[in-house]
Amino acid sequence: MSDPAAHVVILGAGHAGGTAAALLRQYGFEGPITLIGEEPIPPYQRPPLSKAWLKGEADADSLALKPLEFYPEHNIDFRASTTATAINRGAKTVALSDGSSLAYDVLILATGARAIALPIPGADLKGVMFLRTAADAETLKATVGPGKTLAVVGGGYIGLEVAASGRALGAEVVVLEREDRLLARVACETLSAFFKSYHEAHGVTFELGATATAFEGQDGHVTGVTLADGRTVPCDAVVVGVGAHPNDEIAKDCGLDTARGIVVDLEARTSDPSIFAIGDVTHRPMPIYDRMFRMESVPNALEQAKQAASAIVGRPPPPGETPWQWSDQYDLKLQIAGYAFDVDEILLRGDPASGKFAVFHLKGDLVQSVEAINSPPEFMMGKQLIGARRPVDKARLADPTVSMKEVAA
Repeated sequence: MSDPAAHVVILGAGHAGGTAAALLRQYGFEGPITLIGEEPIPPYQRPPLSKAWLKGEADADSLALKPLEFYPEHNIDFRASTTATAINRGAKTVALSDGSSLAYDVLILATGARAIALPIPGADLKGVMFLRTAADAETLKATVGPGKTLAVVGGGYIGLEVAASGRALGAEVVVLEREDRLLARVACETLSAFFKSYHEAHGVTFELGATATAFEGQDGHVTGVTLADGRTVPCDAVVVGVGAHPNDEIAKDCGLDTARGIVVDLEARTSDPSIFAIGDVTHRPMPIYDRMFRMESVPNALEQAKQAASAIVGRPPPPGETPWQWSDQYDLKLQIAGYAFDVDEILLRGDPASGKFAVFHLKGDLVQSVEAINSPPEFMMGKQLIGARRPVDKARLADPTVSMKEVAA
């Protein structure tokens, strides 16, 4: 067990930071914990913002990681609507936005990532939105509905989830994607074509190969998106979903190692042994693939929270996990395990027309990644195969009459 009087300060009260605070208490840490959060509400689940929250099926209370009273009851000093402005590693202090300074023995950076803004005219118009916080989701929910047109700039997972929710709210939805297919950076062509067809069947329209060059407005509010070919797509609101940038500036400013995020090891420890970093802000080892990478997912945030909390209290490190994530759109559940690094073959199991299939990405006879639509066995067994680095029989894997348990045996 670490020093029972040590003060742990956590910068960032998202999924990663909130989980780390709770795990420290669960693991027996008795020292003071201060949790600094930029938003006015305690830590909450973010994935439902683009789905359940927009559709009115969830709110701040139902999505909270812990009820508000959990924090004082467990001697966690939760400070809302506050950010850190600087770290003094020599003095082991953090300067806060309210003008105060906080001393730490152990610091956890869980500052997350922010939406990338488009540097084009009209980006500051009202109605041009992002979807990273509960406040963003509440604003969007109040803006779109029957008789309204929502333009979504970016055909990635967030953009498609917003499109599905926009349709559920009764709005017309048009997705503007710069590449010639959806999900171009994150999924195979089979999945891109499947989602495009499924969304079109639900009334979403797409403009592919469409680069937004300006937002048009009237009386300070957005009225359309101008494209590189000169056309303007009329709309009542815009959601920009073109990626996220790690909030690693405070780490850079105090001299921590960064590279597309804050560099950490498998304990989530930075180049300063007294400072940890977890969640979307980190550039972390991926032993399965023998590389470093920045991941944006809840499972990654939870895994690194366990790593940091275990190291701080002196517990054995948690076992390594296969990275995974998910996306819910309409009645579709997409579950993804692993990453398609160094792939030399793509194998389809099942029929996309049935709405239930999986795509396996292979390196030789090893599974690197699986994308499973409404196919939990393929996801679960694929995830196991990725983690175990166990060769597979490709013919059996491609044959849906052979169970995934048999394939993985």
